This record gives sequence, structure tokens and C-alpha cells, in this order.
Amino acid sequence: MKGAAQYKEVQRAAATECIAQHSDLVRRIAHHLAARLPASVEIDDLIQAGMMGLIEASRSYDADQGASFETYASIRIRGSMIDEIRRGDWVPRSVHRRARDAASAIRKLEQSTGRAASATEVAAAMEMPLNEYLRLMEDAARGQVLSLESRIEDQGELDTVAQGGPTPQQVLERGEFGRELGAAIGLLPEREQLVLSLYYEQELNLKEIGAVLGVSESRVCQIHGQAVLRLRGRLKIFEAADAGLENT
Repeated sequence: MKGAAQYKEVQRAAATECIAQHSDLVRRIAHHLAARLPASVEIDDLIQAGMMGLIEASRSYDADQGASFETYASIRIRGSMIDEIRRGDWVPRSVHRRARDAASAIRKLEQSTGRAASATEVAAAMEMPLNEYLRLMEDAARGQVLSLESRIEDQGELDTVAQGGPTPQQVLERGEFGRELGAAIGLLPEREQLVLSLYYEQELNLKEIGAVLGVSESRVCQIHGQAVLRLRGRLKIFEAADAGLENT
């Protein structure tokens, strides 16, 4: 019994030390996610969920798998936050439905014209005032279910790191997703490509991207949302998720 108590005490001490060393990482990821979420999502809730992910990472990390602890922990932290957001289910079903309709309209317009559809054209096709469509684009950018990060998470990145390597099925699915995603992003308008690059690769938040582009944070959110909707219209990978939402 004494040995078990000592072991638990060592575990608690290790978890406390881990949190102290990497709490800034949790906060950085939380603020990055919160930059595109509604004000109703509390940053403290994200941080709390991230701390749980950090503790789990400290317990399950295996240095022999090759990834650094910070890389591994970042995936677990972000995954815990995304799970928390999904459990909250703050995105109204109407937003999911209208986003699917917008993606479908974009796909039809682009197939008929052979070029990227403008926001004005999509709004007209949906018989929707332009300002209402611009709000929809913001909802698309802020809805975690629409984010590229969420889709990548769904492709098994976390399981891959945790288990030491992808299964053959994961290799096939992720390879196909990566090829489709890369090709689709390469066909986006230049400004949409830049926003996605700054957000997902450089990890700038919306305000910082706005400063780079010389536009408002709201406008960056709209550009991001338009890019996501355009990708939804072009990528088959989203179809299963759309079907699932229709049945919820």
C-alpha cells in the first residue's frame, strides 16, 4: 500500500511539474483557437480542457516514437480543446445547413463558369442579401466543424502519434485527403491561399492576419470562411460529414 501511495504521489508531482513547464503552450493554443470562436466560448474552458490534454500527454508520451514532447502534447492539447467545443455543440444546426447550401452553390457556379465564384455571385445564387452571406462566411470560419484543423484531426493525426504510426487504412485515407486538399488550396484565389497559410502554417490569429493584409479582423474572418466554403464545395472528403450532420 505504501508503495502504491508513493507511486501516486510521484505521478501527481510529475503532472504538476509538466503543467508548470508547458502552461504557456496550453494558453497559446487556446488563444489561437479562440480567435475564431464566438464570444460565448470561454477561453478559460479551453484552457481547462487543454490542461487535461497536457496531463494525458505527460502520462502517455513515449520518446521512443520519435516526436518531441511539445509536438506530441500540442496535438493532445488541441484535440482536447476541440473535443470540448464539439461537446458544447454551440453551432446551430441552421449554420451547418446553410454552410452546406453555400458550398453546393459555390460548386455549381464554379463548375458552370470554370472560375472562382465571388461572394456576390454566391449570394445571388442563394437569393440571399450580400451582407447576410458575409455573416454566413464568418459563421463558416468560426464553426469548428468547418475548420480544416478539425478535418485533419478527424483523419487520425492524434491516433497516429499516440500509437506510434498510422495503420495502412490511415495512410491511404490521409494520403488521399492530403492530395485533394493540396490541389484544392492551390486553386483558391491568391488572397484566400494567403489567409489559410498565415492561419494554419504561420499560426497567426485573425487580428494579426488583418494587420498583415491591412484589413479588419472581420474581413479576414470572411475571407477565411469563403475559403473553407469553397473547399467544402470542391472536396469529396466533406461529404460524409455533411451526411452525418443531416442525420443528427
